[in-house]
Amino acid sequence: MRSNTSDAKLINLFLDMLAAEQGAGANTLDAYRRDLTDFSEFLASAGRGFAGVETQALRDYLADLDARGFKSSSVARRLSAMRHLFRFLLNERIRGDDPAAILSGPKRGRGLPKVLSISDVDRLLTRAKALSEAPETLKLQRLRAMRLYCLLEVLYATGLRVSELVALPRSAARRDARMIVVRGKGDKERLVPLNEASRQAMADYIAAIEALKPDAQKNAASSKWLFPSFGESGHLTRQHFARELKELAAAAGLAPRLVSPHVLRHAFASHLLHNGADLRIVQTLLGHTDISTTQIYTHVVEERLKSLVRDLHPLAEK
Repeated sequence: MRSNTSDAKLINLFLDMLAAEQGAGANTLDAYRRDLTDFSEFLASAGRGFAGVETQALRDYLADLDARGFKSSSVARRLSAMRHLFRFLLNERIRGDDPAAILSGPKRGRGLPKVLSISDVDRLLTRAKALSEAPETLKLQRLRAMRLYCLLEVLYATGLRVSELVALPRSAARRDARMIVVRGKGDKERLVPLNEASRQAMADYIAAIEALKPDAQKNAASSKWLFPSFGESGHLTRQHFARELKELAAAAGLAPRLVSPHVLRHAFASHLLHNGADLRIVQTLLGHTDISTTQIYTHVVEERLKSLVRDLHPLAEK
C-alpha cells in the first residue's frame, strides 16, 4: 500500500501528463485535482492508496458519493476521473492492473443545454444598453454598465467561453477588426468573426475609458486587457461577470437561475443552427475539438428539419 502522500504525487504526475500530452486547461486540471483528492482522502481513511487499491474500494467510494447526495452526473464525472487515473497508472507500470476497468457508472441521459430564446437575449441586451446610456449615473457606474453591455454583445456575437471572453486583449477592440484571434482550451488559437454591434460596443466602451481622468482609471487606460481589473489576473473574473449578468437578468424580468455566460454561449450556437448554420461551422466557432461535443445541439437541427418538412412538403397536412 502507498501512503496518501504518494497519492498526491501520483495526482501531480497524472495532471502533468494531461497538460503536456492532451493540452488540458487550468480549469480541467483543477477539476481533476479536486475529484481525485476527494477520492484519495476516502481511501486514506481506510488505510489504502491508489497504487494498491482494489475494485471493491472503488465501488465503496461511488456508494459513498451517492450517500452524500451527489447527482448521477457528478458521480459519473468522478468515475471518469478514476478511470483516466488508473489507465495512466497502468500505462506507466505503477500498477499491473486497472481496478476501474470493470466498473459501470450511473445511467444518465445527456441533458440538453439551457437555451435562452432570441427574445430573451434581446431583453438582456436592451436592458444593458439602457443602463449604459442612462444620463443620471456617475461616470464610473456608467463605465461598468458599458462594460457589461460590451461583454454581452461580444459573447452573443462570438459564442466565446467565458474564460476566453474576460481575457480578451485590448487589441481585440480595434475599430477595423472583422475577426479576433482567440486562445482557447489547450492553448489553441482560432479566428472568430465580429458583427457590427459588438465592434461598436467595444469602441464605445474603450472611448468611455479614455474619456475618464487618467488618475481615476489609470489601470484600465494602461492595461493590455479589454476588461481590466485590479485583481491578480489583471482582468475581470468569470465570477464577477456571472454575478453582474444575473443582476441584469433580474432587472430584465428573467429568472437569474436560467441566465449565465455559458447559457449565452449555448444561445449563440442554438440560434445559429436554428437559422440554418452548418454544424461543422458552429463546431469551429465554438472551438470544439470533437464534433460529438457540438452534437448536443442537434435537437435544434432536428426540430428545424421537422418544421421544414411540415411547412414545405407538398403532401404535408395543412
